[in-house]
Amino acid sequence: MVRVCLVRPPSIVNPIAYIASLTPPIGLAYIAASLRAAGHHVDLIDGVGEDPLRSTSIGKDLVLRGLPFDEIVARIPEDADIIGVSCMFSSEWVQIRDLVNRIGARFPSKLIVGGGEHFTAAAEVSMKHCPHLAACVLGEGEETAVALANAVAAGSDLASVPGLAIRGAEGIRRTPPRARIRAIDEIAAPAWDLVPMQSYFDNNLSYGVYRGRSMPMLASRGCPYQCTFCSNPLMWTTRWLARTPARVVDEIAGYVQRFGVENVDFYDLTAIVKRDWIIEFCQELLRRDVKITWQLPSGTRSEAIDAEVAKWLYDSGCRNLNYAPESGSEETLKNIKKKVKLGNLLRSLRASVKTGMNVKVNIIIGLPDETARDIRKTLRFLVKLSWFGAHDVSIGVFAPYPGSALYERLVAEGRITHSDEYFSTLAYVDISETVSYTKHISSRRLRF
Repeated sequence: MVRVCLVRPPSIVNPIAYIASLTPPIGLAYIAASLRAAGHHVDLIDGVGEDPLRSTSIGKDLVLRGLPFDEIVARIPEDADIIGVSCMFSSEWVQIRDLVNRIGARFPSKLIVGGGEHFTAAAEVSMKHCPHLAACVLGEGEETAVALANAVAAGSDLASVPGLAIRGAEGIRRTPPRARIRAIDEIAAPAWDLVPMQSYFDNNLSYGVYRGRSMPMLASRGCPYQCTFCSNPLMWTTRWLARTPARVVDEIAGYVQRFGVENVDFYDLTAIVKRDWIIEFCQELLRRDVKITWQLPSGTRSEAIDAEVAKWLYDSGCRNLNYAPESGSEETLKNIKKKVKLGNLLRSLRASVKTGMNVKVNIIIGLPDETARDIRKTLRFLVKLSWFGAHDVSIGVFAPYPGSALYERLVAEGRITHSDEYFSTLAYVDISETVSYTKHISSRRLRF
């Protein structure tokens, strides 16, 4: 057995940002549960949940929401064998690198490991720029974290553990890849007892629209699509796996009983893929009379949602639904491999609105190869969305996130250097710093 300390850094945002990642760390809660089930001792320091309303300025235009770095470092147990630091968003990497360096300065002999979306997509860059990082977990983390802890307990070489980027005498290298977890119903339930959940409840914090005491959940993992702006294929592969609907409802019912939960936020990348699955899930909620609302704030596909499915969604408690067409230009959709038919999406959206659900749509502008004409088509599409009943739209400017196909292309073209300035542009909160990655539209025009 080894002692593992998992660290969730505070949220790092612009002071004028209208959103911040002030949500329970579901990924680390899953990792903690798997490590504990394997017999290891686990501590979890939640840099957000411990003090979510606390803001600390860390320089020009940035604040920490949660515990300052020095307080996090002070809470790490002296006898921890492994210190795992999460970084989900590459826009926060420059600041989290500082946290890792502070941990390394205090614990120079400890094994410091990175995990999460950022480290999966940019392991070599992160380790090159942060010598205190000994390894990075790549992709889905439960089995890899346990294997790593077992290797440390046995005194084995980390090179024997699949699914890692490691530092050795020959430099930074990757071990053989690890296959996706197939039996996702068997993954240990999140260790919420290690997370200050009451702090989230007391401060009305949730991922989607606040509809009362909320819990985060995952009903599925992965996404079968290959959108070129998304890092999903690298993080999860294109295999979509869903839990058994009854198991998902068991978890929800347990949260209602344990925490008095009134709402569930599903963090799934693409929750609704199979029509039969979502209907069975809704029927199970109704059959067991689980009285909650639930929502899909991450965005989902429209293909499986017709008038019948929309009614099942609403009747079972779904109140907020996000569609993610990303563009109103067929040419742009083709370029980014977004397999969506806009006419079908509009019909699906109208059906969802008619049931009484609140519907939001996600749009991206400024994608590579996009022209002003394409953006005008998207603007006209927004008018259609309004006509068909959409309540809200989120328009984001394209940012080339590590791990995506478009990022790899722009790196190959020499248009991305891994400077601190590059990572800061990924936050998309300050319109004045908008950078255009399409040769057809200048940054100035895109800001306009």
